[in-house]
Amino acid sequence: MTLRPFLFMSAAALLACGGPPAGTGEPAAAPPSSSPRPAEAASDEARGAAAASEKAAPGPASASGAALPGPAPASVTKLLADIDPTRLRADVDRLAGFGTRHTLSDTASETRGIGAARRWLLAELQRAAEASGRTGELAMTAAFDVHRVAPDGKRVDREVEVVNVVAVLPGSMPEARRRRYYVLAHYDSRASDVMDATAEAPGANDDGSGTALVLELARVMATRSFDATLVFMATAGEEQGLLGARRHAEAARAAGLEIAGALSNDIVGDPSDPRGGSHRAEIRLFSEGVPVTADLAAWQLARQTGAFADAPSRQLARVVADVAALHGLAVRPRLVFRPDRFLRGGDHTAFNEQGFAAVRFTEVAENYDRQHQDVRTEAGRAYGDLPAHVDAAYLADVARVNAAALAHLADAPSPPGDPKLMATELTGDTTLRWTASPEPDVAGYEVLRRATSAPGWEHAQDVGAVTEATLPFSKDDWLFAVRAYDRDGYRSPAAFPRVARE
Repeated sequence: MTLRPFLFMSAAALLACGGPPAGTGEPAAAPPSSSPRPAEAASDEARGAAAASEKAAPGPASASGAALPGPAPASVTKLLADIDPTRLRADVDRLAGFGTRHTLSDTASETRGIGAARRWLLAELQRAAEASGRTGELAMTAAFDVHRVAPDGKRVDREVEVVNVVAVLPGSMPEARRRRYYVLAHYDSRASDVMDATAEAPGANDDGSGTALVLELARVMATRSFDATLVFMATAGEEQGLLGARRHAEAARAAGLEIAGALSNDIVGDPSDPRGGSHRAEIRLFSEGVPVTADLAAWQLARQTGAFADAPSRQLARVVADVAALHGLAVRPRLVFRPDRFLRGGDHTAFNEQGFAAVRFTEVAENYDRQHQDVRTEAGRAYGDLPAHVDAAYLADVARVNAAALAHLADAPSPPGDPKLMATELTGDTTLRWTASPEPDVAGYEVLRRATSAPGWEHAQDVGAVTEATLPFSKDDWLFAVRAYDRDGYRSPAAFPRVARE
């Protein structure tokens, strides 16, 4: 197969990729949970009807309680079946075969170092784009995202090019195309000494596993249409201080891009527990509860409302878990209500720092003998991040969690705009107002509710195609949010309201 020449694009040009499409996305099989109701739930009669339409909290299969209604979309089920553990296995082995992918390693060799690795990644993404059959402005594009980084006296001792490898799949709906959902992983690796750019650093699990996942999702999703834009990104410089992700996120913020969510996969291939046993059915999912960018007013609002677990990143994590439950996936997210692990960091933080919703997947029980270690044996104990420690079947199931979430997010409407909880008078009811989501296939809205001490949404009420609803529940005792649903039954992430007095 003839490949297009390797591409080098500025960050601004790369971020601007994605043109107007022709055609629509593949329809989902799931219908909305109920028909839109034409009037606001404002009167006593309407409030009673709203309460009657409320879905009771289901069993523990749903992570949030306000479960997504079934059946699961057939198009997404087919997508998940196309994910191939054999390809994932081959990609992890290939990445480890570059010897080291240290950010400061050789870039001239065709077989060793980060230069060879990034050229291979670009070629694979280009193959995926060409195999998709998509042409013109709907075609998936793949390119290098290049940043010059100066010495910092810490983990960069000379000027270096930090090169992300990025593929963009334009959305098929004009009203949704501006929204971007990322799946990302870092492809650089390291040995025991973070500055050792020549030692063997196969990085099979950290983060060859995540990089292979990104490649596989690019392959299987490029052949399909989604309302919003999908971005598949392998970053460099993570081990040296989130260099590639930070510069990409900064450029995106400067360009005014709407990154609606980013799923970072970092160390996602080994379900075993070094203390014994396995966590084959789980993957940890970290998310911030209050944005790292929160100002004093945001912290005061959180204190007033008790909303310390309602950042957009936390709502994104809940969506991922609910989608996995809807599809009955073999691996389910274990929500961890923290931004990340202790003494470690990841590329999702770079997106959080720019105000974007972003979460991190990581296996349940990390084995530190296999992470940031020279490949060696000491006193009969083996060290090193080797391909043999990656379970391809488990990795495929983690990939399915990502793919299902991305498909639902990209085909769902935008969250309702500017949601407000009205606090204008003393009353036992709660009134919420919002602005309509812009997509033409929006069918209605649901008000979500949970106790102030509950970790996830417990109840969902269908209030129909309206932008205001009054519910017979006290705002003193509950947390509320609003989400949109479309004609195919896809639900947006929850939009958490601010308190309004006018």
